[in-house]
Amino acid sequence: MTRPILKAHGVVKRFGKFTAVQGVSLTVQPNTIHSVIGPNGAGKTTLFHTLTGTIPATDGTIEFDGVDVTKLADHQRVRLGIARSFQVTSLFPTLSVRENLRLAAQGVKRMSLADSWFPPVGARAQAEIVDQIVQRMGLGRVQHVAAGTLSHGQQRRLEVGMALAARPKAIFLDEPTSGMGVDDIDAMKTLIHGLRADHTVVLIEHNMGIVMDISDTITVMQQGQVLVEGAPGTIRNDDRVRAAYLGNMITGGRA
Repeated sequence: MTRPILKAHGVVKRFGKFTAVQGVSLTVQPNTIHSVIGPNGAGKTTLFHTLTGTIPATDGTIEFDGVDVTKLADHQRVRLGIARSFQVTSLFPTLSVRENLRLAAQGVKRMSLADSWFPPVGARAQAEIVDQIVQRMGLGRVQHVAAGTLSHGQQRRLEVGMALAARPKAIFLDEPTSGMGVDDIDAMKTLIHGLRADHTVVLIEHNMGIVMDISDTITVMQQGQVLVEGAPGTIRNDDRVRAAYLGNMITGGRA
């Protein structure tokens, strides 16, 4: 039996008297797309923060690839193979696409951060990994353009590329199609689906057409807890999910 790449048990996150995540347990299998959905305020992004180390969990345990990472900071988890994107694009707007990707690739190893004091030539240029990601993300025509001048869809693809530059085992994507037009959404959907060949993908997404089409497993959250979990067909036909969240929107579109 394949060992899960991620196991979270009883994860709790409190902010003062408010409990945003209440005892969530989650098991993610390698080389799958595992989506986390739910209404606004369900605790999805807070759960992502605890799983990736952006914020510490108040209680519970998190294991990644056989290592207990519960107490590890986010940069330590990156070195173990966790990478993520955010709801709001987080780029270096005045630097080119290639420079954004180079810095992301260079930043994985703590000691290579000192290389920032030296010109990005030779090994410091990270040319091989940057070339691969530029091609994979379809950013070849804009690779020398400042990130801040890209279209929204291109910026979202660049941010996914920056996460991939860390050479992760698992990539966490928080609403990667947010604000995109129809054409960009289709391209991102294809891109995400293709990632599972080399990576595990944990996805927060409100576009139900994407979630139902590409997910292997879907976890539905409500009020900081897991409401139900299963394959897309199971989620689509679950009365609790319909009542709590999706209603008639479950057949497609944005909820």
